[in-house]
Amino acid sequence: MRRTALVLVLAGSAAVVAACAGMGPFGSAHDNKMSFFVTSANPGRGADFGGLAGADRYCQSLASAAGAGGKTWRAYLSTTGAGGANARDRIGRGPWMNAKGEVIANSVDELHGANRLTKQTALTERGEMVMGRGDAVNMHDVLTGSTPDGRASTASGDTTCGNWTKSGEGSAIVGHHDRMGLNEEPPAKSWNSSHGSRGCGLEALKGTGGDGRLYCFAAN
Repeated sequence: MRRTALVLVLAGSAAVVAACAGMGPFGSAHDNKMSFFVTSANPGRGADFGGLAGADRYCQSLASAAGAGGKTWRAYLSTTGAGGANARDRIGRGPWMNAKGEVIANSVDELHGANRLTKQTALTERGEMVMGRGDAVNMHDVLTGSTPDGRASTASGDTTCGNWTKSGEGSAIVGHHDRMGLNEEPPAKSWNSSHGSRGCGLEALKGTGGDGRLYCFAAN
């Protein structure tokens, strides 16, 4: 009896400790099903994230703070040159849902086709809407460095701010999370490939219509 009571006491204590740490007695902290978000802020260096690895770490850190750190998070970014990467190949197979549990795409093909990304669904890791065209401050540019089908651009010139290592001169392809622009042409409505930025620093990105945000996807 004493041994049984001791086991129960220890089990109860573990449950209390787990609850205090934001955990369930049988699982990890915050069973957050979110698998897609727009970053709530830029870390302060414009398009310089320290390359793809640094951008991935930034996505991971924001996801962890939101209680979804148990997944492997990747930034939706392409890179050019030798060993270049396509954004579409880095983000897993889907499906992906936002912080409110709304599915924005079920597969890579759907993401680059008839997806459900809009201003109302492209939420931050905190479940907040990002301001876009027509709001007090336009922040609809999201860094991608990608073509509409999610691949690295073959255009001449800089399209990735030096593969995400520049915060001064240069340019990067951006998409519009609100699917809106100056006209009705397809690029203005593209979530991932609208136009190039005016520069790579934070002020230049703001001047273009954004503030250095990323799309983050759970790859597992």
